[in-house]
Amino acid sequence: QFCDKGHSYLAAIFVANETERAIAEESKRRVVAMFPDQKVVTPILDASTFYPIKGSESYHQDYYKNNPIRYNAYRWNCGRDQRLRYIWGDKATH
Repeated sequence: QFCDKGHSYLAAIFVANETERAIAEESKRRVVAMFPDQKVVTPILDASTFYPIKGSESYHQDYYKNNPIRYNAYRWNCGRDQRLRYIWGDKATH
């Protein structure tokens, strides 16, 4: 979760059908195999209706695109990139 903590920031994989569920489960199995000493707790959940943020809170959408300088400062100060590089090495994409 890096700097952001709480239920709203937990990771999850949302699937729309059994094909997506099988792909998600296989992906999760590969991650578990890559990190045998770690507990992988990311749930695989059925997708439901998604309601995009509208109105006064919509500035949160695509924050990284709309505020790249602030977002990059946030990432650096959280240690996000450094942690991802530590975990994934050259495979880290951020």
